[in-house]
Amino acid sequence: MKPGATAGTLTVVATSLGNAADLSPRAVSVLREADVIVAEDTRSARRLLASLGATGADDVARVALISEAGTPLVSDPGYRVVAAAIAAGARVVPVPGPSALLAALVAAGLPTDKFLFLGFPPRKQGPRRRLFESVRALPFTLVLYESPMRVGATLADLAATVGAARRACVARELTKPYEELVRDDLGALAARYATDRPLGEVTLVVEGAAGSAAEDIDDADLLERARLLIAQGQSTRDTARELATLTGRQRRDVYKLITAARG
Repeated sequence: MKPGATAGTLTVVATSLGNAADLSPRAVSVLREADVIVAEDTRSARRLLASLGATGADDVARVALISEAGTPLVSDPGYRVVAAAIAAGARVVPVPGPSALLAALVAAGLPTDKFLFLGFPPRKQGPRRRLFESVRALPFTLVLYESPMRVGATLADLAATVGAARRACVARELTKPYEELVRDDLGALAARYATDRPLGEVTLVVEGAAGSAAEDIDDADLLERARLLIAQGQSTRDTARELATLTGRQRRDVYKLITAARG
């Protein structure tokens, strides 16, 4: 940066998931005017930028951040770039647009007023089942990404932990020519994808717990959920807040219960 120059601007730009027509005019303008473009995948970025005639410049006052497809930072480590930009005094500007998370959510036919995004679940069955068990009683629609290689196993684990009767949707290749949304209960979906491996990017949407399920949690169950959440790196305070919302108890009472049990 030149002496006396400002920290500049970092623009977080959403690009299309697969249909080029979804790229907004504002996103096109930002990418064409950017001095530097930070990309998750340089190969796909080069193709996109070549199609737009975006070449960059020698200055670093205007930096754009893009992911391989869709909205950056959603289940990718790009937040570190944003955090560093903020720490350096740069202005951070979001340019919203396509998102596989939201596209799948609004097309699944499940409640959208409250939802919880789980990102990519653990690859190994043990940690994956513990994650699903920790959210089993939450009255929020669950959204997660998954590799097509593990969709069958993940659906089976979901059926085993949150219940085979839960409604769900397997959304793949969103906005692309072979887009497909399969809606059924978890048991049926697990059986289907046990042998029928889907192709392309996959987003799973799962119905949340019924209201009654969210209330029926005794102290032992609550403490076990707290243990799992804390083991995943969540603070005791945040765990108490989450479980208080889940159970309807006072946050301070849940906090006291957890800390007393931990000794």
